[in-house]
Amino acid sequence: MFVAVIIAIWEVISKLGIFPTFMFPPLIIPSVPGGVTVFKTLIGGIFSGQILAATGVTLSRLLIGFFIAVVLGLTFGFLIARYKWVDDTLGFFVTALQSIPSIVWFPLAIVWFGLGNTAILFIVAIGATWTMTVNSSAGFKNVPDIYINAARTLGSSGSHLLKTVILPASVPHIISGLRVAWAFAWRAIMAGELLGAAGGLGYLLDLGRSTQAMDLVLSIMIVIGVIGTIIDNQVFLRMERSVARKWGLRT
Repeated sequence: MFVAVIIAIWEVISKLGIFPTFMFPPLIIPSVPGGVTVFKTLIGGIFSGQILAATGVTLSRLLIGFFIAVVLGLTFGFLIARYKWVDDTLGFFVTALQSIPSIVWFPLAIVWFGLGNTAILFIVAIGATWTMTVNSSAGFKNVPDIYINAARTLGSSGSHLLKTVILPASVPHIISGLRVAWAFAWRAIMAGELLGAAGGLGYLLDLGRSTQAMDLVLSIMIVIGVIGTIIDNQVFLRMERSVARKWGLRT
């Protein structure tokens, strides 16, 4: 019902032509599509398979890059938490690199890998790795000493200690890191595809921009927002709440 009201208001405003000129300059965008027009374009793109195919390409790239970021983030996080000299060196650089937007790496990605999937995967991985590193290192550092001492007393050490004590005790921080890292990766892949990769949602967004098809642009923006919201709420938020209840952090 709420969505229908929004579309109706949008349609009326577009028909009356009262969109603010600072948002939609008439010399740049001849006409602002109404909500019904955008909705028709969205439905048409879904049923034609164009948007679904682009979504599949984007998500496949995203999953690969995100997996790389998680592996690197957990590894770096453990090393930072385990060794003080790593914390004093790598930990400092991670904090600095986390403040650099992932899109800033795109010129280097083009030079190193050229325009293509490898450059996009690099942008996604670099955008999510440092956030994952910071959260996982915080989780590893905050494992209560009593847990580790008790496990060592019972003979646990090395990889067994990591698998049975340190990782489980760090799960709340790791899940929070996954959620934030996914958000950074989602933004990074949109920027990467927008600047130079064929086949994904970013490519369709740039195609709509170049042809001044604002209905396509707005349709893709809606798809991006809906997918990001669904994944965050239905996957990571549920996972975070489940872990919080299990660890007694939430009733």
